Amino acid sequence: MGLSTQSTERLREYLAQLPLKSQALLMREFERALERGENMAVASLVLEQLRLIVRTSDDNERARTDEPSRLVFRPLESFLVEGSAALRPGQIRRSSLGPVWAWLAREGAVAEIQALEALRTGGPAVDQAVRKVQIAATAAMDQIVSPAGRGDQRALSRIGGPSVVEDLVSIAAVLKNREPLEAFGTRTSSSIRNLNDTQLAAVQSVINLPSLQTPQTLPFTLSLLMQRLASPWQVIRLAVAVAGSDDEIRVAATTYGVAVSMVIHDLSEMVADLRQDIKQGRMDSLSHHLKTIHDGLRGLRAELDIRTESSWGKRLSAIRVDISNTLKSEIEGVPGRVRRLLRPRPDKDIHAGSKLDPTEIDETAALIDFVAICRTYASELAINEVTLRTFSDLQHYTEASTEALVESLRASDSKTRPFRKMQMDTAIRFCDLLFGNDYASLMRKAADVALSGERKSSRTG
Repeated sequence: MGLSTQSTERLREYLAQLPLKSQALLMREFERALERGENMAVASLVLEQLRLIVRTSDDNERARTDEPSRLVFRPLESFLVEGSAALRPGQIRRSSLGPVWAWLAREGAVAEIQALEALRTGGPAVDQAVRKVQIAATAAMDQIVSPAGRGDQRALSRIGGPSVVEDLVSIAAVLKNREPLEAFGTRTSSSIRNLNDTQLAAVQSVINLPSLQTPQTLPFTLSLLMQRLASPWQVIRLAVAVAGSDDEIRVAATTYGVAVSMVIHDLSEMVADLRQDIKQGRMDSLSHHLKTIHDGLRGLRAELDIRTESSWGKRLSAIRVDISNTLKSEIEGVPGRVRRLLRPRPDKDIHAGSKLDPTEIDETAALIDFVAICRTYASELAINEVTLRTFSDLQHYTEASTEALVESLRASDSKTRPFRKMQMDTAIRFCDLLFGNDYASLMRKAADVALSGERKSSRTG
């Protein structure tokens, strides 16, 4: 569902005027609609606006801490993701919290939630009441999902759809291990530029607690670590260190093998984000996406002995094919855009009001820069051939066109001169991107000389 900016703003204004209870009710209803697969576009749009309003309200005296569900679910914040798509280990859907809270208030932890809601002031009493709700909640969740309870299907169906039920185990694991996870986050450096041997030893000493290393909790421990890494893919070094080998079979045999799956999943999501940015013309973030994907793929290949026929190997190959297909068509289309802007026009086709579209010039310049960035990472991203060929074509055509435009300026008259100068300015801008500032400056001087000569001849005549 695509709305104009004005329509979206009107929707947000309307939602912001609703009472808090009405906003919360709408959020729950649309979250349930997403779970049922109904009105996906509408529900996603309204939820997005409602969440923006709720977050903005933090700055406007509507404290999030006044809401019991947010207090209870606060330990989950670091792991929440938007949408209802497939998750990797260590993530929880934000949309699952509403249905889970409704079930807890209705069945799972009724007395404890009522006691918390009865409190009107902060302090130790609230903290104790929150902890009691968390303990009761995890006990109730464990009871209906445990093998001993045979996964109480009737109770599970009352909570929500399959994705909510899937998140239930993760929510219980985080709430149950809230304190060790918080301690891990506190004792781990908030920013790790490089997970070298020294940093790795420090992390291993902090993570060496049984409660942080269970199959249910470890992905969340690793997620906290990845959020602190400047290069999240480096979390695989912890898996290699624990396995004592870079052989993928030995790494996969440990519980820490999940770190590799988490990194591969995130790389795949980055490719999807890259594809969306290109589709919507958001070129400013491409450099960051490409570098992150390139570094992740290279790091996995360099630090792990991954076989091409293994599960991890096949997934990495699929990522490289996906990004190659995503980038190839975009790269191949850039020379055509440059030609449309710089191609020589006969005098008869140039009118007094003829001009180039500034937006098209900006977009084409951004795409030239995009090709140059791709050239830096071409080998690892399986786009080496198309990138080198396209960049070479751009250089040859732009160089020839710029020289031709200098000559056309000399022969221009008052009618054609403004348009040809605009073409020349565009060509110089492209030269700066393709050849550097020195060459662009040289062409600028040549253009000035051509214009100066043309003006002199006009005055002489």
